[in-house]
Amino acid sequence: MKMNGAEIVIETLIDHGVKDVFGFPGGTVLHIYDALYKYSSKINHYITCHEQGAAHAADGYARSTGNVGVVIATSGPGATNLITGIATAYLDSTPLISITGNVSLDLIGKDSFQEVDITGVTMPITKHNFMVKSIEELEDILCEAFEIATSGRPGPVLIDIPKNIQAEVYEYKGKVLNKRILNNKEISLEKLERIAKIINESKKPYIYCGGGIILSNSSNELVELAEKIDSPIGCSIMGLSAINSKHPLALGMTGMHGTYASSKINSEADVIIGVGVRFSDRATGDKNAYSAGSKIIHIDIDNAELNKNISSSESINGNIKDILPELIKLVDKKKNPKWQEKIQEYKKVGEKIQFINEFNPKEIIKTVKKYAPNDTIITTDVGQHQMWTAQYYPFEKPRTFITSGGLGTMGFGVGAAIGASIANNKAKTLLFTGDGSFHMNLNEISTAVLHELPIVVIILNNNVLGMVRQWQELFYENRCSETLITRKTDFLKLAEAFGADGYNATNYNELNSALEVAFQNTKPTIINCLIGNNENVFPMVPPGKSIENMIIN
Repeated sequence: MKMNGAEIVIETLIDHGVKDVFGFPGGTVLHIYDALYKYSSKINHYITCHEQGAAHAADGYARSTGNVGVVIATSGPGATNLITGIATAYLDSTPLISITGNVSLDLIGKDSFQEVDITGVTMPITKHNFMVKSIEELEDILCEAFEIATSGRPGPVLIDIPKNIQAEVYEYKGKVLNKRILNNKEISLEKLERIAKIINESKKPYIYCGGGIILSNSSNELVELAEKIDSPIGCSIMGLSAINSKHPLALGMTGMHGTYASSKINSEADVIIGVGVRFSDRATGDKNAYSAGSKIIHIDIDNAELNKNISSSESINGNIKDILPELIKLVDKKKNPKWQEKIQEYKKVGEKIQFINEFNPKEIIKTVKKYAPNDTIITTDVGQHQMWTAQYYPFEKPRTFITSGGLGTMGFGVGAAIGASIANNKAKTLLFTGDGSFHMNLNEISTAVLHELPIVVIILNNNVLGMVRQWQELFYENRCSETLITRKTDFLKLAEAFGADGYNATNYNELNSALEVAFQNTKPTIINCLIGNNENVFPMVPPGKSIENMIIN
């Protein structure tokens, strides 16, 4: 069947199971938007206020489902507005396809209106990118993009399509490439036996799980391994929700702002089993101290991550979903009673960490949870509120926590909540944010209203850039440069202006009243929680230091 390039784009998306896309129209993608109009009964387009919001929405959509997220933008500023969203997806291994338009091939390289070399710009932050130079290769490139985005360690792919290619007519073949699984090589039994031997000889094992567990849908296998070897499980921020927080072996997040028990047990383990993690600096602190006195086992689908940050005693490259069942067969079932006693001891210490104010983030988060079903998707922006959510929200199911872990993108949350809600049939979705992060992309509340999404926004409003201020207080002799921000924004009037509902909460009675309405509401609701600007996130391991330097209060 013959069709123009833009129609080939949309047909290929549909053939790959894409039902929803996000974006913003412009001159060089008018052909694609014309095709979207023609195919509107088969594929939905959600327009945002800004291309960055569209990229974050596609990201949130992908993370909550495991499917590819798709975003479309025009050339020049439209394409460059995607960059932060693409980089966010890259650092957190999200399967994202960004489709950008460009000026016609004959105008490229001539400083044409809204011309940008977006493939050159995004090369460091994509798994791969393409510029389509002929209509003949368009369909194959689109199919390959899906293959690359979803194979091995997932990630973003960009396809730049000049305007004339979108208009040219060519035969559509309906080709869908079979997804190959990168790293699908035979698992080394010899390596697995060596790993099992280390685990079997250990008395203080610790499983450190990351986003790779969620990406590979391996939560059940993770828990089975932990239960068999009687090992606690600590998570990177990307690994949160991989294990039900109520499980007796779950210790929560580890690292700079990890729970006291998780971080202390991590530091005292005789073997650390890293599964689907990068061992990033925020998780390890002083790398020499981190690896001292323990053996490191590292399992990951990305061979480049093995021995990159931490040298391992044993490492194995491959799909976690394939490796864990084989490892479980080889390890001995055992109990570690003294180790479990130590865990309970540290849990009790962690429970003693106090907040200064009665109306505080921990109790606000616990109050919100009373209204949220276990499968409610939680998104965050970045900062103190993000760490408090990671520490205190009791996640129970995989893919219910969506946050920017690697890049730390302020302004990520509203777009991610939009995408996650749409991906789940406009489900109630919660966003925890701070006043600093929320100001970055609050325009997307208009998008949530437009598409009638029941998003509940909880602003932990302390009128300060809290995390940066905390560092200034602790490490810069309390010189709070440009972080004590007393903006005059009236979030109730803002909500009203956008067509959402808004409430202030200065105590738990007001918060409960607002939540009762919010969880019955079918449109976005903003709840502005006014908290003190003197609360810090503890525990905290100072940057580059070890657990021995942990600050408790």
